[in-house]
Amino acid sequence: METWIMHVDMDAFYASIEQKDNPALQGKPVVVGGGGARGVVSAASYEVRKFGVHSAMPIAQALLLCPNAVLVPVRMARYVEVSRRVLGILQQYSPLVEQASVDEAYLDATGLGRLFGPVESMARQIKESIRLETGLTCSIGLAPVKFLAKIASDLNKPDGLAVLAPEGIPEFLRTLAIGKIPGVGKAMLQSLELLGVRTGGDVRRYSKAFWERRFGKAGIALYDRVHGIDPRPVQPFVPPKSESAETTFETDTRDLAFLKDWLFRHADRVGRSLRKHKLKGNVITLKVKYADFRLVTRRCTLPAPTCSTETIYQAACDLLDRLPLEKRVRLIGVGVSGFGGSPQQLLLPFSNTAQEQEARCTRLDILMDTLQARFGAEALLRGRMLHPLGKKSEG
Repeated sequence: METWIMHVDMDAFYASIEQKDNPALQGKPVVVGGGGARGVVSAASYEVRKFGVHSAMPIAQALLLCPNAVLVPVRMARYVEVSRRVLGILQQYSPLVEQASVDEAYLDATGLGRLFGPVESMARQIKESIRLETGLTCSIGLAPVKFLAKIASDLNKPDGLAVLAPEGIPEFLRTLAIGKIPGVGKAMLQSLELLGVRTGGDVRRYSKAFWERRFGKAGIALYDRVHGIDPRPVQPFVPPKSESAETTFETDTRDLAFLKDWLFRHADRVGRSLRKHKLKGNVITLKVKYADFRLVTRRCTLPAPTCSTETIYQAACDLLDRLPLEKRVRLIGVGVSGFGGSPQQLLLPFSNTAQEQEARCTRLDILMDTLQARFGAEALLRGRMLHPLGKKSEG
């Protein structure tokens, strides 16, 4: 039985939703992003992409490339809502569906021919189901392995369908530009170009041992990819590896009180998400981007996993206090990871320990989460949330 993996990639997802929800935006160059002109592009409609605008680009640069672009704020809750509807459609076709991100998913279509016909016909049915349910288009790639399915979904965008049949894969990979292979980042691509390696065929000139010596595990993965090898199955659920939140400021600042105000808001947002998904992590990461766009991260490992807002906040503050602010800050963020922490010792009644304090904080957090979910986010606020954010200093 032939193995078929399908990669479903929504077309300009955020921007397409904005155009669907607001017909006045249809046909216009739409840029989705937060933070105003100082933020970054989260998504770009196809109308604005022809000007060179793309995701992760500074919004200020996007507006220089396309002064007529329409800037709309990110509405993540709306995008997640539509994403769940798309995922529900895919699960009607196969029990093996893996959500890779909010706008893309893998589906194992192996052996489903008796139900839905040939895999290409099945893909067309899925595209039509998504269009009817959401009013949006998607692009689908079909191949025997995951990484090739992902590459195929990008071949005929937007609203495309591409099939990489087993017999045509060796030649396809021989001529494939090396930068198209998932896992080949900018640094690795530069190193490969220095070696004169630009296509999959160039990689094949060297042995697996050579690539392992050069790049370690990444080299082995590269060698396997250009030979069409990818043993990863479609996994219906992949546990999250981290949870984070960040903000880009309208004005660069060195005001420590202002930065800590934002750290608390991020710690609260991250903590609520962890508690909602019943997760705890023991690695806290502070992310700081300076005015010159230089990014600095600092992390610490806690003695025990946590989902407490206060614990996350205090750890982030400690990291910030130890970081010399060389320049004004344009972005600050907090992340929690290390969800596979070791088991904790049970607490004895009335023990007055740091663990007990942690437990009390977590119980208070859960109570607030419950009340806010029932009566609204503004029904109960922490004391730190009652005052406006501190004034940003220009010094």
